[in-house]
Amino acid sequence: MRILYLFLIALSFSGLIFSQQLPQYSQWALHQFAMNPAHAGIKKCIDVHSVYRAQWVGLEGAPRSGFVTASIPINTKRKKFLSARHGLGAKFEGDRIGQMGTSRFNLAYAAHFNFTEKTRLSLGVYGGVVQFGYNHKGSTTITPDPAVMQEISMVRPDAHFGAWWNGENYYIGFMANQLIVSRRETGYDSQFRFHFAFNGGYRFVLNENLGLVPAMMVRIPVVGPVNFDLNLILDIKNMFNFGAGFRNQDAVIFMAGFKINQQFSLQYSFDLTISRLNNVSHNTHEIGISFITCKPARNSTSSCPLFE
Repeated sequence: MRILYLFLIALSFSGLIFSQQLPQYSQWALHQFAMNPAHAGIKKCIDVHSVYRAQWVGLEGAPRSGFVTASIPINTKRKKFLSARHGLGAKFEGDRIGQMGTSRFNLAYAAHFNFTEKTRLSLGVYGGVVQFGYNHKGSTTITPDPAVMQEISMVRPDAHFGAWWNGENYYIGFMANQLIVSRRETGYDSQFRFHFAFNGGYRFVLNENLGLVPAMMVRIPVVGPVNFDLNLILDIKNMFNFGAGFRNQDAVIFMAGFKINQQFSLQYSFDLTISRLNNVSHNTHEIGISFITCKPARNSTSSCPLFE
């Protein structure tokens, strides 16, 4: 049997072995709304993002993930100091591993409260549906296994919560994913499970043209190992960026990107696999594209949208 299919079947159908069910992205720090619904409408214009990730290239059936998001602000002028601004958004995400595929469509709402001129609390929710499919064709087992030799297509409700706090030069985020626990109808103990995550970062303004942002993402499944990313991104005039990162027990990450007219962004990242999977795969590639309809007033690190 193909190596990856054995691995995936063990993770997906066993009641004793658990895995993280949500796709992970190396460029999470640059696409915050895709991770956290509290970012819906946080900018003062339409904000569109898209990412495609090809993981463990060369390994047959390896994960392929991607998303498209869009968000818009509403009621952007506050009538009084602590009254909320609001935002709406939408996200479509697809994730395929071997013969299993998951698709999600969610709508988002967020409220943004400024406590001072430079500090803000945002709260948001995703609500929608998740579709899971499994096609057993091409799978073989040493002995017949009814948990594997079946074809599945199911749709379930989907919900996520997010919170975000930022100041002039820092941010902290919290995400609670897959709040609706439901069975997948595959195997004997397979279900969508709670996942939690925290992230945060701090911007060091070196001068008017240079900014340095260390950031961290910690992913905590209810069952399974904790996973974390450490990133360090150098921003040049809010036009070019270069970064490096580390994901525990998985990869060393390198990334670079640029902007055109401060509105269109193109980002590429490369994950150098450091786990034993590097013996059978050729690392991971990820490309991201984003576009905003408003143009920042200044080409400097102080106009970074995370801290507006």
